[in-house]
Amino acid sequence: MAYFDNGNEIFKDARKNHYAVGAYNTNNLEWTRAILKAAQETKTPLLIQVSMGASKYMGGYKFVKDMVADQMDSMGITVPVILNLDHGDYDAAVECIKDGYSSVMFDGHNLPTDENLAKTKEIIKMAHERGISVEAEIGKIGENQGAQGGELASVEDAKTFVAAGVDKLACGIGNIHGVYPKGWKGLNFDRLKEIANAVSVPLVLHGGSGIPEDQVKKSITMGIAKVNINTEFQQAFQAATRKYIEDKKDLDTANKGYDPRKLLLPGTEAITAAMKEMTGWLGTPSIDHILGYK
Repeated sequence: MAYFDNGNEIFKDARKNHYAVGAYNTNNLEWTRAILKAAQETKTPLLIQVSMGASKYMGGYKFVKDMVADQMDSMGITVPVILNLDHGDYDAAVECIKDGYSSVMFDGHNLPTDENLAKTKEIIKMAHERGISVEAEIGKIGENQGAQGGELASVEDAKTFVAAGVDKLACGIGNIHGVYPKGWKGLNFDRLKEIANAVSVPLVLHGGSGIPEDQVKKSITMGIAKVNINTEFQQAFQAATRKYIEDKKDLDTANKGYDPRKLLLPGTEAITAAMKEMTGWLGTPSIDHILGYK
């Protein structure tokens, strides 16, 4: 039966040894299989996560957990898999804790700081009692809102949330969810350095899709241990699916090119290929080379 790791030792090792582990969103069965396949082939740990919207689309948090676990069993997955709620509100985090996720991200960045902190503490208590890892967010990560990105995380907030007991901390450092706009100024490495010098927990870079490789690599040397990727794989899936249709392979009735299993296969394979490439330049080592992991 599939077992989910909470990832705490893996991410501590990642920060200590200056590599990152990708956090990859799943959107359906094909996505799940594509991501698991890439992790198994590279023999690297995997954080697979689901957003509130994707969970609703697929049928709920329990369904997603059961689907991932069942695919791990059927595919013979042997690498550690961390199952995470991505950008969950309070109710979603509580539900995922009860459903047996091994990690949750409570995103209270839209709340007043005091309320965000209070609710984060409640989530930490519930989660840690069950051995579940908790990620919090400070600052505001941009939402395709222009070249300025979101609101920079403060060093004092970083200290406060780490003192509350979070296991990982996502920080707004000019990063943006989705497609990066023209004129984007890049990551704010000065703020990242200040936060990294102030706290020792693994730091998280959201909005990893579209950040230039050199900036991601530099952020990893400065304390980023987890990099979130979603849009980049959606684009890879879209491009491969478009080519299949533009090549009119879906019209090949003799070979049943219209079969959804064939129609979705190029996109699924594109996700696996993209993730294997991403794993390489994040520097994610084989699980056999991660210190302290058993």
